[in-house]
Order: sequence, then structure tokens, then C-alpha cells
Amino acid sequence: MTMKRPSLAAWGALLPLTVIVVVGYVGTALWTARTSVSSSRTFPNNDFVGLQQFARLLDNERWQQAIHNLTVYGVLYIAAAMLIGFLLAVFIDRKVRGEGALRTAFLYPYAMSFVATGLVWQWVLNPDSGLQNAMQQLGWKDFQFDWIVDQDRVIYTVVIAGTWQGAGLVMALMLAGLRGIDEEIWKAARLDGAPTWRVYLSVVLPMMGPTLATVFTLLATGVVKVFDTVVAMTQGGPGTASDVPAKFIMDHLFGRANLALASAGAVMLLITVLALVAPLAYLRSRRRDRA
Repeated sequence: MTMKRPSLAAWGALLPLTVIVVVGYVGTALWTARTSVSSSRTFPNNDFVGLQQFARLLDNERWQQAIHNLTVYGVLYIAAAMLIGFLLAVFIDRKVRGEGALRTAFLYPYAMSFVATGLVWQWVLNPDSGLQNAMQQLGWKDFQFDWIVDQDRVIYTVVIAGTWQGAGLVMALMLAGLRGIDEEIWKAARLDGAPTWRVYLSVVLPMMGPTLATVFTLLATGVVKVFDTVVAMTQGGPGTASDVPAKFIMDHLFGRANLALASAGAVMLLITVLALVAPLAYLRSRRRDRA
């Protein structure tokens, strides 16, 4: 009897979380999938139209523009955040003075909300009151940085804001990985006379494979669900030049009363996230099996 009480207590403690996961996540995902194959508009409809909503979604020019923007943002954001985060981690790993203050300063942007980040960068990049205006007031009359109102360049301003916020998290994870590298490796490299950059490139980075995979997965899933920063900075504009899938879904869900089409877009995003997370989960299970 005494052996079963801890087990019952453990199950009792897990019960609320289990209910939340089943109802709040699995249940809503299944309900969204069901709605995506219906003709629901303002209210849910129980009819079945097959993949009609997905065909409409893929033919929608705004959705195509949103996917293009997401691809550009994702490639540049992940590359920039990983590169800058790694360089910051290498810099701090050299045991510089004020390491604690530097870690806090670099990680602080990640503690801000995405809305706050978007509003800050909207103000900084505003041609009339931000960086461009400040430089012109200082005497550089020909200085221009009006990307946030340029349809061809506005998505790059979202990349700048996202990188500024995400690089700190990458730095923290990379630094933890660097601190896990055996000091003997560095001693052997110094004895061999290998340049520092070659040691990082050929030895350290391959050893940080799990850390790199974790960082990539976190950044990639963040890319798929990017919404707040875009809304705060540009509202998806000018026009739809900086639109992203999450904003497309929210607009059709609340603004255009097209529940089925919005649900189809949400299912597409869910499939993308699963495609990113599943390989990492598989590799981790294989690694545990080998261990």
C-alpha cells in the first residue's frame, strides 16, 4: 500500500497538465483540422468539402506573398542570429572583463516582448523621426534609410528587429556549448600551432552539433509563428509587402470571417512545425538508444 501512494500522488499532479495538453492542444488541433475541410465562414459548419480550402489557399496571391516573405525572413534571420550569437558567445568565452554584465546586456533584448521589439524598431527606422532624421539633423543630408516604407525592402527591417532580439538567446545557448568543450582540446591545438579560427571551424563546431540543432529548431519554430513583431512594426505593409502567414490567418479569422480558410492556413503552419521538430526528436531518441 505504501508503494502505491507516491504513484497515485504523481498521477494526480500530472492530471491537470494532461487535461490541458489533450484538450487545449491536441483537441484544438483536431478541431482546426476538421474545420479546414469544411465551408465554415463566420461560424463552424459540419459539412465536408475535402481539400477545397487548401486549394484556395495555395492559389491565394496574398498567401503566396506571405510564404515568400516568411522564406526570406527565415533564411536571413536564422543565418544572422546564429552567426552573431556564435560570435558573441566566442567573445564572452574568452573570459573578458565584465562577463556577467555583457551576458545580461546581450540577452536583455530576448526578455522583451515581441510587440515592444517591433515598436522600438518602428520608431528607430521611421524616416521622419528615427535614424534617418537623426543623421540628417547631424549634417548628413543625403543619408537615407527608409526601408520600413519601401515595399521591396521592408521585410529586411523585420529581419533586423528579429535578429536583434534573437541573437542573445543564441549567444546564451552557444556559450553553454562552448563551456562544455574540454580544455584539453585547446591545449592540444596550441601545441600543434593551429590557428584559433581553424580550431573553432574544424573541431569546436562539429562537437557542438546538438547545440546547433537545438538553436536551429528554436529559431525555425519562431520563424513559422512570427506575428507580433510584424504587426507592431508594419501591420504587414506597405500593402502586403511584409505580410506573413500568421497575420494572414488572423486577418481571415477575425477580419474576413473566413474560418475554414484560416484553419487551412493554421494546419499548413502546424505541418511545417512538425516537420521541423520531428527530425530533432528522432535524432535525440536515437542518441539515447545508443547511450
